[in-house]
Amino acid sequence: MRALSVPELLQVWERGLTQSPVQRALTLLSIACPDSSAKDLAELSIGQRDACLLTLREWVFGSQLVSVVDCPKCSDRLELTFAIADIRVASAPPSTSILFLEMDAYVVRFRLPNSSDLAVITASDPAIAQEQLLKRCLLETHYKQEPHPLDQMPSEVLDSVVEQMALADPQAEVKLSLTCPACQHVWKSVFDIVSYFWDELNVWAIRLLREVHVLASAYGWHEADILAMHPHRRQMYLELVSR
Repeated sequence: MRALSVPELLQVWERGLTQSPVQRALTLLSIACPDSSAKDLAELSIGQRDACLLTLREWVFGSQLVSVVDCPKCSDRLELTFAIADIRVASAPPSTSILFLEMDAYVVRFRLPNSSDLAVITASDPAIAQEQLLKRCLLETHYKQEPHPLDQMPSEVLDSVVEQMALADPQAEVKLSLTCPACQHVWKSVFDIVSYFWDELNVWAIRLLREVHVLASAYGWHEADILAMHPHRRQMYLELVSR
């Protein structure tokens, strides 16, 4: 994986305007990982994918993250500042793509969710979405060595499968432990690197294109020449134009 140039980031942003979050993540990785096929990137586990996106985001915008969340109890707004190192999980990638669970005479053979799976999930309800995801990731289900249908599997067995997935791929779901300073409410908030990175990229791209417009209008320069400038130099010209 390599860092992206300014034109490449603009290319990602332009393509991502009409894409879903899953597609945006894969677009970023496809340009940053030119030696990997689209299929290979789509089949990375969600944790592996997000670990790559964290590294790429650090190369593009730095190691610090700033986010704003509302307290679910009193609606007070909290501003969070933390580092990528704080949410990066130091764990080895899954040693195998196929996992097993044995519980109360049930044997489940399954794999970790990937971007291809998320791309076809249609339900907005979390419970239904999880069921759809399990249907794709459960490869075999047996009870007392006989095939057993998914819709008849005990909920505690399926819950254990979900727990095993989380343990095997911990970067897939990052939860921030938060405490509201106003009402002392304690809760956990999920941090999604895909949406966070895209929001940053969107703000950055719009601001940059406005700068290009100002300088092109003032000096008649081409976009490529303006983008090739060091940001400090470009900012100096913008200050001269605004005088």
